[in-house]
Amino acid sequence: MKRRHFLTSLGVLLISTALKVKAKIISGGMPWVVHAVRPPKPVVAGDWLYFNPLEVATVEAIADRIIPADELSIGGKEAGCAVFLDRQLAGDYGQAVSVYRLGPVIQDGIPQAGPQYKDTPAERYRTGLASINEASKAHYSGKTFSELTHEQQDDLLSKIETGDIPLAGVNGKFFFAQLIQNMREGFFADPIYGGNKDMASWKMLGFPGAQYDFRDVIDRRGEDLHIIPVSMVSNYEKS
Repeated sequence: MKRRHFLTSLGVLLISTALKVKAKIISGGMPWVVHAVRPPKPVVAGDWLYFNPLEVATVEAIADRIIPADELSIGGKEAGCAVFLDRQLAGDYGQAVSVYRLGPVIQDGIPQAGPQYKDTPAERYRTGLASINEASKAHYSGKTFSELTHEQQDDLLSKIETGDIPLAGVNGKFFFAQLIQNMREGFFADPIYGGNKDMASWKMLGFPGAQYDFRDVIDRRGEDLHIIPVSMVSNYEKS
């Protein structure tokens, strides 16, 4: 079939299909059904699903150095960043179920492509956390990362970030960037995923959370509306 005939027949098909679609006018707001979609099951702190005890101590210490407590909010450990990450690594994220990993893998590809890995996040964390503790022992008289002072922890993390202290088995710069990203996610994500305890980060920012409707205040830009944040946890409990 010639290209022109193909395009013509395709156009006729699209037009005929469009003519069969029945239009529907919606007025007075979008139609919706109460509890038509259920949010994910809330994470409950308890037994660790992925991390071993040494990894827990390491991740919690890292969380408090990346997001230290101050006058504005609680720190990463208290906010539950380690719990959030533990559940993520024990689930689909940890197994990279939505990531193509068959190759070819180019570790130093173009910046726009981001890091490329053959291993899963769960495998990477197991290797990376062990390497951080080995580096800590090598540079600080046999002490694991959680046993260091805050100043020593900051110094070690800074040198891992710059590549001055390499990590065995993983690219230290990439792994540090992943730690930063995952700590942010644990701190700012909906509490239903295990972090952001009591919506602390949302209250700090003034973020309203999972509110249904803002039409009554949409024009009040730049104001402190004193809206109490809402988590998907409360919506789950109501359903």
